[in-house]
Amino acid sequence: MSSQPPHPALLIPGPIEFDDAVLQSMSHFSESHVGAPFVNTFSEVLASLRKLFQTTAPDSQPFVLSGSGTLGWDQVAANLAEPGEEVLVLHAGYFADSFADCFETYGVKATQLKAAIGDRPQLDEVEKALKERKYKILTVTHVDTSTGVLSELKELSELVHRVSPETLVVVDGVCSVGCEEIRFDDWGLDVVLTASQKAIGCPAGLSILMVSGRAIEVFKARKTRPTSYFGSWKNWLPIMQNYEAKKPSYFATPSPQLIHALHTSLTQILSRPLEQRFADHKAASQKIKKAVADLGLKQLASKPENQANGMTAIYLPEGIAPPDVLPSLAKKGVIFAGGLHKEIATKYIRFGHMGVSVTDPSRPDINTAIEALKNSLVEVGYKA
Repeated sequence: MSSQPPHPALLIPGPIEFDDAVLQSMSHFSESHVGAPFVNTFSEVLASLRKLFQTTAPDSQPFVLSGSGTLGWDQVAANLAEPGEEVLVLHAGYFADSFADCFETYGVKATQLKAAIGDRPQLDEVEKALKERKYKILTVTHVDTSTGVLSELKELSELVHRVSPETLVVVDGVCSVGCEEIRFDDWGLDVVLTASQKAIGCPAGLSILMVSGRAIEVFKARKTRPTSYFGSWKNWLPIMQNYEAKKPSYFATPSPQLIHALHTSLTQILSRPLEQRFADHKAASQKIKKAVADLGLKQLASKPENQANGMTAIYLPEGIAPPDVLPSLAKKGVIFAGGLHKEIATKYIRFGHMGVSVTDPSRPDINTAIEALKNSLVEVGYKA
């Protein structure tokens, strides 16, 4: 039995439901952020992140900063691109617009390669774009939280390394790390950025990145200083290196309680083979997507290869809007999210299925949600 107060199952694409032990870690007594006990915990967190991202390269570097996933965009824009340089942003939904806007904020020229809603840019389109212009960085949203579209990483990275080998491959993995397979070294990725509150299963408040040695060298070769102060790797790189080496260090105060929670969640994740974790998410996703199809509903991501394993974006029947069903779902003990893509926000809802709601067999969250969706639609007059 959970020690948490009774509450509806939070099945949005993040924050997700959290394990009791993770939440209990948040109540850790106050301690010095440069004291040996905390430094040792932070060191173990950074080592665990290497395992989660599947990197053994000694020159790669994990970063954990206090902030949301959005801070990851700022770190990339401020540290790896310089004003006036060009980047290519692959667009599969709302969050590519935001990443592009972040680059522009730092004086970096962002070109978007856009796909139709529910689709992703195709490899031949990416190849054509890379041959037309030199780009410092290519970014891809692994799972766009607004559409549930999953982008391919392995083939995309192989393409970039073949066609434009100097271009850095940057992955927005906020909605994918922990529920989608990512092989940092094998796939030749340069940055994967994420946040604590999604499939990693830790409360919101931590910006998490894995950065390749190649990207670190690009950062060190900058001609201008980083265009952020708090997000500058000039300030943070030695701190992260020292923490990982169990040496006390200080630039800005971290959140000890969140680091303890992250330590617990990563320990839980790595207690089983990652392949099993990814398989569990895929199985739950397929069960949900079959239920959606059986209801006669369509997904934004219509092609199976485009469908994320940690969330499902579902078009509602004609004449039914999110406010018609979300309150009913909540009364049945389930919270879904409304639409986010600005062009179609009133036409769909989003079902998040990540973390303990999927991996803990004692939790009824997924079955409860499927039944609640069926019954809520019936209540508003829908007949499958």
